[in-house]
Amino acid sequence: MQNRYSIRRLLEILLVSFLLAFPGGTPLAQTSHDVTATMIDNWMSELSNWGRWGDDDQLGALNLITPEKRIAAARLVRTGVSVSLAHNYSVDSSLGSPRPFDQEISTLDTPGEYVMERVSFSYHGNILSHLDSLCHVLYEGKMYNGYSKDEIDAEGCHQLAITDVKQGILTRGILMDIPRLKGVDYLPPGTPVYVEDLEAWEQQAGIRVGSGDVIFVRTGRWSTPEGTGQGSAGLHASVAPWLKERDVAMVGGDYANDAMPSGVEGNFLPIHQLTIVALGVRLFDNLDLEALAEEAARQNRWEFMLTAAPIPVEGGAGSPLNPIATF
Repeated sequence: MQNRYSIRRLLEILLVSFLLAFPGGTPLAQTSHDVTATMIDNWMSELSNWGRWGDDDQLGALNLITPEKRIAAARLVRTGVSVSLAHNYSVDSSLGSPRPFDQEISTLDTPGEYVMERVSFSYHGNILSHLDSLCHVLYEGKMYNGYSKDEIDAEGCHQLAITDVKQGILTRGILMDIPRLKGVDYLPPGTPVYVEDLEAWEQQAGIRVGSGDVIFVRTGRWSTPEGTGQGSAGLHASVAPWLKERDVAMVGGDYANDAMPSGVEGNFLPIHQLTIVALGVRLFDNLDLEALAEEAARQNRWEFMLTAAPIPVEGGAGSPLNPIATF
């Protein structure tokens, strides 16, 4: 009798613990947060989209943005309100030395008066809003779809350059506002964003990421007070299989998209490698998502029509640009 009572009591305790852990009655799918360099190496082949759209493909995951997807995205426009996702380009010396952006103004005193200018960019980094091309990142000497590093020289990228995106981007964009999810203004620097965060946001926003979508993950970087710590909030490497499963076309963030530090020993930017090289997913870096977050909250709508067009620089490893969200 005593043993029977003890077993019954143990089962009751286990049941209560289960209900406390999963108040909805069903445990959420758990994703391991422990990612090693060996796992990254395995994922580079297991998650690979190489050959999926042909051996000579250079569009990568942009193939997922079909004509039907564009038409569906255009139908998302209801209020006609548009929001820029880019920072202004500035010659402010506080942005670093050498400055990532320079501008020279001159005037012509010919019949009529004209202002001329010359600008130069160094957009890869942590300041200027830009789009990475698929030749921006390599893994073990290879770019997306197996193109060799020999395709890159002093004249630029002879394959997978930014000119592959010359026709522009028009698809459904989705804002995933992780600080709003957690009830804070910003994520502290170094905070990783996991699959369960993205799926919790889907549940809260009543939306599901699907094939051909572009997701914008807000961490609140531009709301972070100076001196709050080193690094940057961003996606954890364990999110990569989820991006492949959902067939995401592109990813954007308000910093480098990767959490820094990455949490993967010996790998500084694993999300960059897994998305660009393995998946053929281009990245928008250093976006300003604050106005977008305000407008999305005002309308209580987290999906919109996204339009963006890079500067078609021959051989370019990326481009500055101004993505637009239209509700």
